[in-house]
Amino acid sequence: MTNGAKTRILKTMRASLLILAPLAVVSLCTWGAGAGAARAQSGESDANRAAGLRQEAIAYEHGEGVARDPLRAAALYCASARLGDMLAQYNLGWMYAHGRGVVRDDGAAAFFFQAAAEQGLGVAARMLQVVGGATDEVPECLRPPPPAPVQVAQPGVNYQRVAPRKIVELVLKMAPQYQVEPQLALAIIAAESNFNTQALSPKNAQGLMQLIPETSERFNVKNPYDPAQNIRGGLTYLRWLLAYFEGDVALVAAAYNAGEGKVERYRGVPPYLETRAYVQRILKAVGATAHPFDRSVAQPSPALERIRLALRHK
Repeated sequence: MTNGAKTRILKTMRASLLILAPLAVVSLCTWGAGAGAARAQSGESDANRAAGLRQEAIAYEHGEGVARDPLRAAALYCASARLGDMLAQYNLGWMYAHGRGVVRDDGAAAFFFQAAAEQGLGVAARMLQVVGGATDEVPECLRPPPPAPVQVAQPGVNYQRVAPRKIVELVLKMAPQYQVEPQLALAIIAAESNFNTQALSPKNAQGLMQLIPETSERFNVKNPYDPAQNIRGGLTYLRWLLAYFEGDVALVAAAYNAGEGKVERYRGVPPYLETRAYVQRILKAVGATAHPFDRSVAQPSPALERIRLALRHK
């Protein structure tokens, strides 16, 4: 296919979505208000804050009850997007894709659409193709700040009191062999499966530490539903992540939840509500932001210095 033909196809796709996208934004924002209310009941503070910022951004974008101010709307959408709100990510991508109140920037639009698509928003995936596909250049406003400091002098959860005794004993025995603090391993198990040895996720993550088949194969786990094998695989992966991110518990937790590639791409904890909540849960349970690591296990992430630099600039 010639470049001219590709250009004509993209223009046709863009023209068709120009009609549909504003309607999608309105319907999505209506849905988002209900979702925000549901999350409020579950006490997810990031979700509540993100939804509030998004609603304020909508008001300034469309002049609803306030003077229309697209630049302020974009800044508010950015703040919500950074917290992981996929609707704010989509709406901001739409502003950049169409130059509505901001300078048109297909690269920025692509990044916001991709972030929303990765959280399951189908219309964002379609718009991502219209603006030319994925990009690795992170818009400044979406570079996440470090997680809020967790002021915990001691581990926040006593798993020996709340977890099944046999699993705790396995972890206490095995974790030191892999240079992993038992509290971190137990926090991951609690977050991943709530100590259910038969847990199976919609993405086919299996067992106590929710190993996907690729991870089981990578670490030679034959039966992921066997507690000892599953814990061994999870501990091996945690040991590797600790070396790869040089003991940064927030980055390790984020990578365990979303994948190390996403942590590198977003230069820190990815802007997903689920991942941000997961990281905070692990930090509170562990009571520390740093963990000893063995440099001989893996070379550090090539993105680690860029991640640290991005966090220092916040």
